[in-house]
Amino acid sequence: MPKAKVSDIEVHYEVHGEGFPLIMIMGLSANLDWWDPRMIQELSKKFRILVFDNRGAGRTEISNKKYTVELFADDVVGLMNALGISKAHVLGISMGGMIAQELVLKYPEKVEKLILCSTYCGGSRSVLPSQRILGMLATDRSTFSPKEIARMMIPLFLTDDFFKKNPDSVESWIQQTLKAPISNEAYIRQVNAIMEFDTYDLLNQIKAPTLILHGKHDVLVPPENGSILSKAIPNARLVYFENSAHGLVEEMKEVISTLQNFLTKF
Repeated sequence: MPKAKVSDIEVHYEVHGEGFPLIMIMGLSANLDWWDPRMIQELSKKFRILVFDNRGAGRTEISNKKYTVELFADDVVGLMNALGISKAHVLGISMGGMIAQELVLKYPEKVEKLILCSTYCGGSRSVLPSQRILGMLATDRSTFSPKEIARMMIPLFLTDDFFKKNPDSVESWIQQTLKAPISNEAYIRQVNAIMEFDTYDLLNQIKAPTLILHGKHDVLVPPENGSILSKAIPNARLVYFENSAHGLVEEMKEVISTLQNFLTKF
């Protein structure tokens, strides 16, 4: 399992395919095992895919630094430098989309094209989930097993219809999440980083071509946030997926096609 020294930590990563680099950044509590294999398989046919575990998640070290979304973005650039990647397309989902925003704002020269999936700008301009969902995120995880936590999180990522019709896919996803679950300490620190995140007033500075993807049934990051981002980022393109929740798995074939079209056009 390859690792690279980035600042004060060792970052676990994987590379798939060849071509211009595409860096894919995972979200809250997640790691590279959570990526849909179909996305990796299809996109790696034309791009050099770099996936990794964020600080404190999966197989990447936790460290003693205060977690901020900006620190996570610094980690991404540190990994790029360690691997000799001067510029890349950047795709982030959920918290990964927040990291991607910080990255393009702080290091615009590093980003060719930007893709923001199921994410928001934070702060007072964003639309928060319901109190019930916020309560689920704030639940003390220390008394639950990793498998119990995974099952608790399913309603946040998938529609009820997909969950009922695809039990094998759901079980496979659960098994993937159990390979290297995040510690309770790291999870809390990631949540705290998100709570301090706010890029709205800076989004008009983004010059990279930007694609925003959002599921209409996203209960974790309400779909209105996609529209807020698209209006704040110059010339951003917004695509809603009518039958998808936070993870976008319900329409993955269409998601992949949309990504391919955006990344391959000039």
